[in-house]
Amino acid sequence: MAGWEQTTWLTEDPAWRKLQAYYNEYAASINVKHMLLHDPQRFERFHFVLQSPKDGDIMLDYSKNKINDHVMELLFDLARSRKVEQNRDAMFNGEKINTTEGRAVLHTALRNMGKDSIWTDGKDVMPPIRDVQKQMRNFTKAVIDGKWKGYTGKKIADVINLGIGGSDLGPYMVTEALNNVQIGPDVHFVSNIDGTHLANVLRKVNPETTLFIIASKTFTTQETITNAISAREWFLEHAKFESAIAKHFVAVSTNLEAVKKFGIDEENMFVFWDWVGGRYSLWSAIGLSIALHIGMDNYEKLLQGAQFMDHHFKTAPVEENFPIILALIGIWYINFYNTESYAILPYDQGLHKLPAYIQQLDMESNGKSVTKSGKRVNYQTGPIAWGEPGTRAQHAFYQMFHQGTRLVPCDFILPIQSYEPVRKGLHHEILMSHFLAQSEVLMRGKSVERSRAELEKAGFIGDLVTRAVAFRSFIGSKPNNTIVITKLTPFMLGAILAMYEHKIFVQGIIWDINSFDQWGVELGKQLAKVIESELQTPETVSSHDSSTNGILAFIKRHKFHLPSKPEVNPPPPLPPRPQVNPSPKPLSTIIQNMHPITEVNEKSVPETIPEEVNKSPQESEE
Repeated sequence: MAGWEQTTWLTEDPAWRKLQAYYNEYAASINVKHMLLHDPQRFERFHFVLQSPKDGDIMLDYSKNKINDHVMELLFDLARSRKVEQNRDAMFNGEKINTTEGRAVLHTALRNMGKDSIWTDGKDVMPPIRDVQKQMRNFTKAVIDGKWKGYTGKKIADVINLGIGGSDLGPYMVTEALNNVQIGPDVHFVSNIDGTHLANVLRKVNPETTLFIIASKTFTTQETITNAISAREWFLEHAKFESAIAKHFVAVSTNLEAVKKFGIDEENMFVFWDWVGGRYSLWSAIGLSIALHIGMDNYEKLLQGAQFMDHHFKTAPVEENFPIILALIGIWYINFYNTESYAILPYDQGLHKLPAYIQQLDMESNGKSVTKSGKRVNYQTGPIAWGEPGTRAQHAFYQMFHQGTRLVPCDFILPIQSYEPVRKGLHHEILMSHFLAQSEVLMRGKSVERSRAELEKAGFIGDLVTRAVAFRSFIGSKPNNTIVITKLTPFMLGAILAMYEHKIFVQGIIWDINSFDQWGVELGKQLAKVIESELQTPETVSSHDSSTNGILAFIKRHKFHLPSKPEVNPPPPLPPRPQVNPSPKPLSTIIQNMHPITEVNEKSVPETIPEEVNKSPQESEE
């Protein structure tokens, strides 16, 4: 057994039991509002600042959480007991911590900008990484400079990335976030198999000046390849000649034969490796769309920012480690306060896709219910991650945060400087004021006394005040982290993304689950292929459950214009409506005429449940 593998069941770990005992006895008395208002040193103890080489600071304030010094000590003890540091080192050293697939986890090697070698399976992975990065640099420079031209000799103006999952969400999020440093073509993303998605994008572009990136590791992903074939057909309707494909289609894949068969030149294929998980692939050649949009220099700054956070994660003590602190606070809420979700709330419009990106990163990584040893867990694992940018989110769901019954920890994210100082920065000043206000109000709440005073000042009196005050008050003490950066640069974005990656990894370590596979999505893909063939004919299908069979039948009736079938058991006709009695009998007369309640005949009740009903779910299945 490797030194990083768990040997103790989580809920039997002494460090866990100490946390549980403390929660049981003291959790009700942990009042964030009281602690912040009466402990002037609390912020100093529960915040840290990381200074980057050139891009300013990252501040993490976690003082507005349901924690105290002792809780944090117990959480840090848990991190050590669950071998967080050993697992971290094993990942960076190229050990095969993806145990269910027998793979190393080396997305961090992709942003290793130094000269260190990184080995797995007896091979240094850095030389091939450098080769691909050089290929990306040469290609993006040729496109941006106009040396790479379309089939009519025109410069590329638009790039369409065809991918799904990690081949779409990551690059899409980054290009949106870094639009302000764009130096290359506009980039569009198509992921949905719904033809509307592709059609809407194709209407916006000129085939003579459009470059397609087909981003698929296997080059067999149904959604991506279907979109790619449709895009090629659209392109050839205009270009007419197959030879034109070479100037307008490139691939990011590992399947050379399939890429060549599609018509893409081998020189225009960018490779990556099986130790790069899809949700971590923006750091690989999957990030080609990013590099085309912002230039390779800016893309490498993104990598440098992630490497900066990697170094911090590797070297900082547990007690000062941003990803570990965030992970432990999340564990505290998920496993002790039974929270089911957390919200990502970026106060920067450029980060509007960040919540969706972290949603995939977290829920695909830690949405697991079996430990690495194959045992079903008896504790909660990955939460639901969701969110929207402020202030739009404030007018959508903050009401629930403030006065609802669910506890939803929040991560507020803010850049101090804006790329768009509209009206001399007025917009951003207002945005920052809302950022600070919401974080404080979640903690502080609104007292009955304050609500009463406001109502009386507004002219309410007596019972009106008493009735209204309950609806206008809320208790506060709602937990939140604040993450503040100087400015949203490529470097800072890379650091933030790596911070969340490592946070999620640490939680997976503590839960003893594999954060780097996603077997749950495979069965649906397989069944979809079966159903796709069933949808091609009007024949009745009975091979599924009654619900799916019924939905299929309904779809086929409309698709093939089949006659509607009568209901198998039509309901009996309604009895005639009784006439209204103009002079109803008194209640006493009605009661006298009622029949007495018949006692239940015990012999009519079976002594045993029929065997077919009494079967367990497993026994009832085929």
